[in-house]
Amino acid sequence: MRLIGSKTEEDFRNDLIKSHNLLFTGDSYKGLLQVLKTSFPEMKTAYILKHIPEQGEDLYTILVNLDTIATIEISRYSQDEKPIVEISSINDFKRGMSKVQQIELAVALDLAKKDIL
Repeated sequence: MRLIGSKTEEDFRNDLIKSHNLLFTGDSYKGLLQVLKTSFPEMKTAYILKHIPEQGEDLYTILVNLDTIATIEISRYSQDEKPIVEISSINDFKRGMSKVQQIELAVALDLAKKDIL
């Protein structure tokens, strides 16, 4: 998908940059960052596409580098419970996405490209 500089893209860009900065510099995502570093030792950048706080766990969908989508489930109550990490390719993840979700992914890929290159 080609980016055109729309207001929607700008809003996604701002939200993605904010969550990216919190992930790598804040305290609130320390556990998530550790899971990412352990699961993806080659990780250069990551962007949180979705965070769903459930009753007993937090579910995250994250773009890792330019080619991987990680779905991570982390328990809210037990540090000893091993996080569940599922990996998808970008192409598999794109299937069935709405236009708005495709725009968000395109913006995240654009940001990741700038981080890596």
